[in-house]
Amino acid sequence: MTTRTIRSIAVFNEAFTLRGIDGELPAGSYRIETEEELIESLSSVALRRLETTIEIPAIGSVSLKRQIVPIDPLDLAAAQERNSARPLEAPQIGVAQR
Repeated sequence: MTTRTIRSIAVFNEAFTLRGIDGELPAGSYRIETEEELIESLSSVALRRLETTIEIPAIGSVSLKRQIVPIDPLDLAAAQERNSARPLEAPQIGVAQR
C-alpha cells in the first residue's frame, strides 16, 4: 500500500502536557508528523492514519538532540485548544484611564 507523510508545526505559547509524555513540555514550536496509508477500493479512495509523532528535545541524555514520540492526535488537538483558550490579561487596577 502507498503511504504519505504530512509534516506540520505546532506552536505553543505556554508550557503544555500530552498524555504519554512525562512532565510539562516548554512553550515553543514542535514538529509534528502524521503517516497515513492509502486505502483503495473500487468505489472510493480513503486514508487511514498509521501514526502521529511529535519531535521534542531529548530528556535525560547528553548525546541525543531530539526525541520522536508517538502521540494521539486528539490529545494534541486538545492541548492546542487549551493553549489558545487561555484568558486575556486582566486590566491593571489603580491605573487611571482617560
